[in-house]
Amino acid sequence: MHDRVGIIRILLSISFWIFLALSSAALFIGALLLWALTRPFDANGRVLHLYSCFWAQLYFYVNPMWHLRVEGRERLPWKGAAVLVANHESLGDILVLFGLYRPFKWVSKAENFKLPLIGWNMRLNRYVPIIRGDRASVIQMLAECEHWLSRGVPILMFPEGTRSHDGNVKAFKDGAFTLAIQQRCPIIPVVLTGTARTMPKHGLIIQQAVHARVRVLEPIDPAGFAGDVHALRDHVRQVIVSEKARMDAER
Repeated sequence: MHDRVGIIRILLSISFWIFLALSSAALFIGALLLWALTRPFDANGRVLHLYSCFWAQLYFYVNPMWHLRVEGRERLPWKGAAVLVANHESLGDILVLFGLYRPFKWVSKAENFKLPLIGWNMRLNRYVPIIRGDRASVIQMLAECEHWLSRGVPILMFPEGTRSHDGNVKAFKDGAFTLAIQQRCPIIPVVLTGTARTMPKHGLIIQQAVHARVRVLEPIDPAGFAGDVHALRDHVRQVIVSEKARMDAER
């Protein structure tokens, strides 16, 4: 029985990745056309980003075993600077967070921008690349984020810097919180649960049943932390850890 379940998961995974490749080819053509048509009047790329949200969510729509619930979306701005920070469990987090259906610029590792079709779409969207461990790249990333925030475009970061292998929230890096303090814009914590079962770290086997949840929490004003990046960072991490524990207990 166990072997049969394993075979079914492998077959489902193969089907998923084939569908992802074929659909991405078609949807990238649509993205390219949309980019060309909207570029003259949509300088911040809001329309293309929302199209990309649909693209990513398509893989939840077509998979009857994947279920996504988003709570607190109304706390996210349609316009105006904000730094969104989320915990990071799996590759599936990216698909899930596009379900927010709000404008923002991703901060993502540079390797993702080299992926065929999906990476090309990330470039069209002018998301922000970062090379982990490269100081010059971090400085460039912060500068690009400052640019978008100054234009009233939110950014979204994973402050852990990489995926958690066990579901526990790792230590946060300073970048997102430095930006929030310098740009005087709110931090909006976003908590994910259940996504580790989509695509676990170092694995491409799709799990059968996924009940992923996203909960957007109340914005946190950095003004109350008197410019103390570490205090803001630690407070936000504790808020996310506590809320994740509550959400896990509700499952």
